[in-house]
Amino acid sequence: MFSVRHLACPLPHRRVTLLLLLLPPPRSAPHPGPHSLRYFYTGVTAGVGLPEFIAVGYVDREEFIEYDSARQRSEPRADWPVGTLDAQYWERETQKFQGWEPSFRAGLNILYERYNQSGGIHTWQCMYGCDLRGDGTTDGFFQFGYDGRDFVSFDKNTLTWTAADAAAQVTKKKWEAEQGPSQSWKNYLEQICIDWLKKYLLYGKDTLQRTEQPQVQVSDRPNGDGLTTLSCRVHGFYPRDITVVWLRKGEAVPQETIRWGVVPSGDGTYQTRATIEIDPSKETDYTCRVEHLSLAEDLRVPWGEGTGLGSQPVSALGPAALIAVCLLSAGKKKDGYKAAAGTC
Repeated sequence: MFSVRHLACPLPHRRVTLLLLLLPPPRSAPHPGPHSLRYFYTGVTAGVGLPEFIAVGYVDREEFIEYDSARQRSEPRADWPVGTLDAQYWERETQKFQGWEPSFRAGLNILYERYNQSGGIHTWQCMYGCDLRGDGTTDGFFQFGYDGRDFVSFDKNTLTWTAADAAAQVTKKKWEAEQGPSQSWKNYLEQICIDWLKKYLLYGKDTLQRTEQPQVQVSDRPNGDGLTTLSCRVHGFYPRDITVVWLRKGEAVPQETIRWGVVPSGDGTYQTRATIEIDPSKETDYTCRVEHLSLAEDLRVPWGEGTGLGSQPVSALGPAALIAVCLLSAGKKKDGYKAAAGTC
């Protein structure tokens, strides 16, 4: 997997093609996306009290498989695959991860030297996977990171690699000179990965393809300076992807909307909220708009002036919805307020 002097481009595990043929064919197509299949591999410096290699797989952000160098075996992390995927599947997945494990140890050693490091805790990570969009189009990615920073990333359309720094340029040149592994990864991301994603969605359809409609509550809180913060709390929804934005006089004001992270509610559903700061003496026509796969049309809950505890809630929030959610630092500032996008 890795040469002595250079990082070598790893090949996707060949057993996945054979196993795909052995599994029973799907009986129906999954509902429209977006859907995703993701794998995250992490190599850690030896002797720090953590497994030296960890691999985790996700379907639609739901963890379903995990492996680490301490246990030396793949284990299910979701209820849905157990009844469909037999012992041979888990054994083959174990062999796949065991094949990656030594390459991560070697990779760390190579990068110690390349970055002129003599000690400390370091990580060598790989992330790859594919997406199935609602319109049927697909995409895939494959990238590496060192010590939490980008290292190289793969462009499957051009079979080229993007290097993040001078040390990564060595790897980029070597991997681009070896077209065989790059072509294999292109085939995996465009075909095999998508086929596996579709199968997982069908095998876990009772969990992964269910929909739960969001429940919404709008509330307000005076700030003491003549301004008021409106909060749109949304919970109880599945799948995870959702759009929440404030409207002023029926027009979306995304730049003024502060979006909080989407987080688990603890019952298999998700929750989030969006806030906006307003001057109620100038304008009171504000509405929270929610878009979600479970809804035939967007849901709109208006703010009622002077209610204090909110107006026209679809339902009251349960205790789980009152837990704190994280505000990402990736947001942009406008008029002194921070608009965060993304998730925790």
